[in-house]
Amino acid sequence: MDLIKIGKFIACRRKDKNLTQEQLAEKLFVTDRAVSKWERGLSLPDAGKMLDLCGILEINVNELLNGEKIEMEDMNKKSEDLLLEMAKQEQVKNKKLITSMYIMTGSAVIFYIGIMTLASFTLKNGPVLGAIICAATALLVFVGFYGLKLEFDAGYYECSKCHHRFVPKNCFTLMFAPHINTTRFMKCPECKKYSWAKKAMSKD
Repeated sequence: MDLIKIGKFIACRRKDKNLTQEQLAEKLFVTDRAVSKWERGLSLPDAGKMLDLCGILEINVNELLNGEKIEMEDMNKKSEDLLLEMAKQEQVKNKKLITSMYIMTGSAVIFYIGIMTLASFTLKNGPVLGAIICAATALLVFVGFYGLKLEFDAGYYECSKCHHRFVPKNCFTLMFAPHINTTRFMKCPECKKYSWAKKAMSKD
């Protein structure tokens, strides 16, 4: 999606309706700064405001996300292109999340080993060494939980039995599931069988 194009389209439709940014913001119960950010292509309205915005501007969501008015004969083609673009963006976002998880957790483990080794060789047994060990361990656990959250947010898991792709109910499902890297032994909500579910970056 071209945020700049969408922003210009919002501004154009707003002006066609003889609305100022402040007036549009009042109708949507947002600040005029939020409207300004939309029109400058810095962000998109959240899902809760998108339908209201489309209603005020007399456009549909497909037209909003394409940044232009669409003739009926072109609607299906534009819809397909938009879905493909959104799927590509989802894959890119999910790959970034997984990459961030690997970098963050890998760095944390290396730091933990390094600080523990350094502390063991340079400090005698005592409260200082104990404090360093506790702090380093707490940091490692925190990073581990955050890494789990990144894995949870990144894409789907594919059941090896029926190949259904799904998102687990919550992070605790991942936490207690046996795993090899990002492949986890979980129950598929579709076929109701346990299997090794591999990580997938998109729904299809």
